[in-house]
Amino acid sequence: MPDVRSQLDQLVAGARSRRRLLRQAGLAAVAIGTGAGIAGCSTGGSAGPSASAPASAAPSTSGGPTAGSSPSASASPSGGSSPSASGSPTPAPQGITVATADVPEGGGVVIQEKYVVTQPAAGEFKAFSAVCTHQGCPVEKVENAEIVCPCHGSHFAIATGDPVSGPADQPLPAVEFTVSGDSLVLPE
Repeated sequence: MPDVRSQLDQLVAGARSRRRLLRQAGLAAVAIGTGAGIAGCSTGGSAGPSASAPASAAPSTSGGPTAGSSPSASASPSGGSSPSASGSPTPAPQGITVATADVPEGGGVVIQEKYVVTQPAAGEFKAFSAVCTHQGCPVEKVENAEIVCPCHGSHFAIATGDPVSGPADQPLPAVEFTVSGDSLVLPE
């Protein structure tokens, strides 16, 4: 356990914000394979390891949620429930699950014509509504670092959801998600 504590101390020293601290500490806990998450819901207190709280993505100040700013290639796979420190199984995440490996860096994927999940930079994930803000058509694909609506040719930035060309003048709404192992979990 001293290795985990020293890694968390290093994260605290290098973190620029509480949100970034929580995100990095959650990724470190997953990478270490402890199954421990971070509890970060208290106000004014310090965040510390918690064996029962899963690491989750928090909305960023730029309007879109992020799941981390560094790659988590060593994250352990989530195969359903696993025992927690108390010995009881951890409930499986509820929602639409997308493996991080299925979201290409610099691109993205459209999920069930409901969401578009992108990875603008290695380990940084964003999720948006897949409904075009121009006239409500579902976006079709992600190519050349843009989310593409086939109906009238609107294109949106994968990092922000902001329109970059076409008739749409409003960004795609950001969607909150959580991280569970090497998967992103979106609302049903």
